Amino acid sequence: MTDTRAVTLNALALYGLALLLTAAFAAQLMLHELPCPLCLLQRILFALLAIGPILNIRFGPRPSHYALSLLTAVLGASVSTRQVLLHILPGDAGYGSALLGYHYYTWALIAFIAAIVLLAAMLLFDRQFDQRTAHITAPGGFAQGAVWSVVGLAALNVLSTLLECGIGACADNPIVYELLKRAS
Repeated sequence: MTDTRAVTLNALALYGLALLLTAAFAAQLMLHELPCPLCLLQRILFALLAIGPILNIRFGPRPSHYALSLLTAVLGASVSTRQVLLHILPGDAGYGSALLGYHYYTWALIAFIAAIVLLAAMLLFDRQFDQRTAHITAPGGFAQGAVWSVVGLAALNVLSTLLECGIGACADNPIVYELLKRAS
């Protein structure tokens, strides 16, 4: 795999993460569903999942970059599994609305498992790590756009979390933006 293909695949992964973060953020704003603490943690882990691809784009592909994302995906799958198990009993309506029959935390579990599989598959392409064929070039606009979209969405989620939780612990079942409630 050439360096440009690896950069393109990492940029596509970042655009996928940006789409996921955008969907979660849009659901929060349009459906007026504030994310619970576990949901917020899953969003943070999706944003942290982007560190490996960002490092691959900036410094060239390395197994350690993929490993950072792989460990993050495993942690994300664990957190998502915890939330799925909290709502697994018959009759439990779950938290928030469902999308195509599954709640967002179930989709998060599916996405984290998919990330684990895709990251493991990327590690199979040894040629991308060959120093003799690697040419680190400045990332193009496509890759830079991917990086900045994820960074921007992560920043917006941090701001939203600050508005929702204030400086203290987040509510288990949030219904208002705490920082805005205190300001009025």
